[in-house]
This record gives sequence, C-alpha cells and structure tokens, in this order.
Amino acid sequence: MESKSLNQGLSAAKAAKQDEFYTQYIDIQKEVEAYLEFDPDTFRGKVVYCNCDDPFESNFFKYFAANFNKLGLKRLITTSYDGSPIAGQLTLFPEYNVGNGKRKKPRALAVILDQVQDEDGDGAANVTDVELFLRRNRAARIALHGNEKYPGGDFRSPECIAYLEEADIVVTNPPFSRFREYVAQLVEHEKRFLIIGNVQAITYKEIFPFIKADRMWMGVTIHSGDREFRVPDHYPLNAAGWRVDENGVKYIRVKGVRWYTNLDHGRRHEELPLMTMEDNLRYSKHKELQGKAAYDRYDNYDAIEVPFTDAIPSDYDGAMGVPVTFLDKYNPDQFEILGITDRDNNSGVKTKEYTEADVPNFGDLNRRGVIRVGNGYKLTYARLIIRHRRRTRLAGGMKE
Repeated sequence: MESKSLNQGLSAAKAAKQDEFYTQYIDIQKEVEAYLEFDPDTFRGKVVYCNCDDPFESNFFKYFAANFNKLGLKRLITTSYDGSPIAGQLTLFPEYNVGNGKRKKPRALAVILDQVQDEDGDGAANVTDVELFLRRNRAARIALHGNEKYPGGDFRSPECIAYLEEADIVVTNPPFSRFREYVAQLVEHEKRFLIIGNVQAITYKEIFPFIKADRMWMGVTIHSGDREFRVPDHYPLNAAGWRVDENGVKYIRVKGVRWYTNLDHGRRHEELPLMTMEDNLRYSKHKELQGKAAYDRYDNYDAIEVPFTDAIPSDYDGAMGVPVTFLDKYNPDQFEILGITDRDNNSGVKTKEYTEADVPNFGDLNRRGVIRVGNGYKLTYARLIIRHRRRTRLAGGMKE
C-alpha cells in the first residue's frame, strides 16, 4: 500500500519527534560487511555497543549476535530505554508473552554477550543459541534505572555512558531529533562509530565541523534513493511510502538516509574521475551547463557553482561549490573541504553579506550561495565549498 503523501520522511519525523525508525537487517549486514572487505579485522577483538537498540527487537543486536564469532567480537552490549514503543511487539524472549497474543512491555535493560556458543547442540552458533543462552542466564540482562534527569536506557544516562566508555565501536540508528547531541557525545568520548542519519545533517552547524576536519564521513552502501524502516504500531503512515506486512507490522520508506562513520573503508580512497571544464561544458548531460561559455560564479562566495558532482572540472584550481551529496564520493586525498554555504558564515568563507539595501528578502540570500542573474539573484541549495588538493606536476605523474 502507498501513502498519498510523497514528500514526507525524516523531516516530518523531526517535527513530530517521531524517532522510532528500526533498521532492516539486510541494510546493517551490507554496511558492516563492506568494512570487512577493506579490513577483515575491523571488529576483531572489539567491544561493540548498540546504545539505541532494544535487544528484544533490534536488528543491530540480532546481526552482531548472529555474527559474533565471525566478526571476532570481544563483547556485545545493547541497551534499550524505558517506554520503548517497539519493545514487546515481536519480542525475542517468550516470558514477555502474557497470552492472547499480548506481550508485556519490557523495561529498560542492557544485554551483554561475552561469547556465543552452540547452546542447542546442533553444531552451529547463531541467534537461536543466543535466545537459549539468555533464557538460561538472566544475569546477562541488567536492568537500567537512569536518574532524575534521564530515564533508564537513555544514551545520556550515567549507566549508558559507562557502557560507552567501555566500547570500542558504536553501531546503531540514533534518535533523529537528538542526532547533534548524540554525535557530540561520540566525538567527546573519542569513539569509533557507524550510525544512520539524515543526509541534511551534513549542514548542521554542530555536525559539519567534524566532516570538514575529517573526523567523520559517509558510509559505504547508501548513496541515493530511500530505505525501508520498521516503525511502532502507533506510528502514523504518512511517509513517502509504507506497507503493513502479514503480521500487522508497519514499515515506512524514508528518503535522504545515510550512514555516518569514522571507520575507514576502501571506497573513501577511490579517485573520482573528472573531465576538464571545457569538456564538461561541451558534453554535459545537465541542462544547467549546456550551452554555457563558463561556470556561474557566486556573488557572495569566491567560488564557482558546480551543480552536480560529476561536473566537477579536473583543471580548475580555485574554490568550487558542490552539492552536499558530493560527500558520497569524497576522497580526502583528492579534495579539500573549505567550508559550507550557511547563514552565519561559520566556515569563514563567505565574502558578502546582503542587507535590505540589496533586496527586501536579504535574509534568504544570506542562507545560501547566490548567483547574479541580470539585476536579480538566484539562490542555490546548500553547497560545500571545496577545491582540489594542491599538486605538483612531476615527470611520471601527479604528486602532492
């Protein structure tokens, strides 16, 4: 079934404080295993912490539990929070079944695994063995009580921060409305992480400095389109697309999703193939460039407008404004990020501030890169300001 609205997603969720997006197992598997291709020991000997995941339901927990031995984990810690709206819908543990198809709502707890062994004697160690182990060993489940400020299981609570300090790598889908605060905590504690967020988070003044400083970047497997997430029973089905499966479980499709990480991966170092400025203008498939004698220049930034990543000229040494989705193909060895177009000039790269003397709606102009068109102004979308890494031409090739 499809919804009538085709333009709602994470932005609508933010407005409504609807943070309960539950990631599909296949999306987690594809992303995690892409890092193993680059470094098979990425997770070996590590403590992995999923601190926004109900272990009764979370596919993050299920993936890392099922692949505990394959990944060579030292420990897996998963924490849930009080009042989790999804807990108990399809619960992992049968003692929460109270009959008549109803289930108790579990309280906040931590589930900790130090090993995954063949509990049922079938010759394999998998999620079924984890379920059996947790039924037999309730000590592996620890109640979380929180404090007067934060409820049990909240990632900001002292209990969860203590688990965070123990962790090597955090992997989860954090609350959308708390994304800024969540990332700041990870950076403060100097943790490796692999998390899901909205692509527009790139433009947040709290997030962009980490990207500019090469302290976080985009993941491997999601670069366009939308992704399906499971949502609680109470969730309004007004996203870009939705369905209800045969068990009555709701799913929505969300646009603009990305993995954010500070784990290195091979795609991050692939050189982006480029054409010269002349060839881009001559052969471009994009209407914005066809027939032009030159690229547009911004009126308020000392840079040219490059409306598409594949139109970045190979032979231009100055600053260029590119879409934020450029980060999907960003190679830090090939390009340098100088800043971002924003209202407050946090990057210090803006060259002009508009006033009412320029145009009545000058506030809008100060939000973005502006192109002069005759006596008028044309706003662009948010742009990253980049340039090629400086290189010296030497015999045999290009070197830094």
